[in-house]
Amino acid sequence: MRKITYKPLVLALTALFSINSCTKDFEEINSNPNSPTLVKAQYILTSGLESSIDRYWGHRDRFERINIDAAELYMQHLTRNIYSNEGDDYTVSVAVTNNNWKGFFNDAQVNFQRIITMSSPEGITPNTNYAGVALLMRTWVFSLLTDMYGPIPYTEAIQGTSETPIYTPKYDSQEAIYTAMLADLKSANEMLVVGGPAIAGDIVYSGDILKWKKFANSLRLRLANRQAKKKPAESKAVFAEILGDAKRYPIFTTNADNAQLNCSAVLPSNNEWNQIIIQGGRTDWNLSKTIVDQMNSMGDTRITVYANPNKAGLYQGHPNGLPDAIATTFLATSSTIGSYFTKATAPEVIMTFSELNFILAEATIDGDITGSAETYFQTAINASFTQYGLTPPAAFLSKLGSATKAKIMEQKWVALFGQGIEAWTEWRRTGLPVFPAPDVRAVLNNDGVLPTRFTYSTNEYSLNKTSVEAGVQLLGGKDDMKTKLWWVE
Repeated sequence: MRKITYKPLVLALTALFSINSCTKDFEEINSNPNSPTLVKAQYILTSGLESSIDRYWGHRDRFERINIDAAELYMQHLTRNIYSNEGDDYTVSVAVTNNNWKGFFNDAQVNFQRIITMSSPEGITPNTNYAGVALLMRTWVFSLLTDMYGPIPYTEAIQGTSETPIYTPKYDSQEAIYTAMLADLKSANEMLVVGGPAIAGDIVYSGDILKWKKFANSLRLRLANRQAKKKPAESKAVFAEILGDAKRYPIFTTNADNAQLNCSAVLPSNNEWNQIIIQGGRTDWNLSKTIVDQMNSMGDTRITVYANPNKAGLYQGHPNGLPDAIATTFLATSSTIGSYFTKATAPEVIMTFSELNFILAEATIDGDITGSAETYFQTAINASFTQYGLTPPAAFLSKLGSATKAKIMEQKWVALFGQGIEAWTEWRRTGLPVFPAPDVRAVLNNDGVLPTRFTYSTNEYSLNKTSVEAGVQLLGGKDDMKTKLWWVE
């Protein structure tokens, strides 16, 4: 079960140290009262996991929801029936981009870096498994940040100390960041020792280190595949290394290995979409016509999980980007988000066995690995259905046909429902699937261009002006939402 006791425990620990400060050990205990090492790694891990995955999945606060109020709308999984200027018309508020820049760096990365520091061999509480999990999660969050914004502070980010602070970290190129992330994931795999020291506070895998190793290597394959068109030799080497030694580099083998936060029915550790839609009573989102029409045409029964039928018992969506006055007319006919995704205990998914097999299918098609693209493709499809307790219907499989790059990416887009940020990144990388032309009634900003990145936090221009301007130059000179990122094919 997802833990909800982190904050009370930290307050209790703080109180404990305050009480003990009146003892003969005053100087020893209070030598550095602001040090994060006064809190055990297990509590920092719980906080880091929960804050980062919640933010990625949805976040319960308005102007924080970068997935449900931006990426899921861009990817036409969801659409708006009101407030179309909050993502559906390609607008994203400055508050959203600023808050998520700050949140991912301050809430997630600072916590993971603290664990690495205190759990390293020279730290105050050495534990290679805490350090490995934190390095893996730090890398995952960095991958989100660079894939959303482009060049970001990496080598100098979260590295300063009170003695030598770094207030203006430099921006690194995406190419350099990807090289470093791939290396860090390999290091994380080596640091994670099955049968090694135990860890607590793990609300993802409950301390199962083998599963963390599988996630590290599966994520490494995701990043290698993403950069494959830009650095083919390096990516092929990563694929060969991992797939050539399953014992040293285990990867996902079933849905039981999926990386996800298993939420609790006890608030506030419920699923973020549950908090927004059920607890908060928001009815702003419906299923997009794009994905509903595609799934209906295929006889894809996953629609029964992704959506709730309308009053006529039908699964229908409405077009993206419609002005509020038009969009609200679809309230009676447009399907709402399926109850599977809005229940309190719904998982917040990071990466799945299905996604891994879509990656391997694509890599086979592209010639980066040998094997059967068809086998990987079918495994990916089956895993996606099984994830929801379903079996692919025969009619669906007959319509699906053989694996091609276009079909792989289309089905990957369907399977990534809920993971808007990941789906958006894959669409930007490949241009697939090809979406239908916007509805003639849609009113779209960003010159009608589906956004390709988020703009940098305005706070960076105030506090780190020289570095962010250098980052803009790495982008090619424009900090806008039409600039393409490094890994675009």
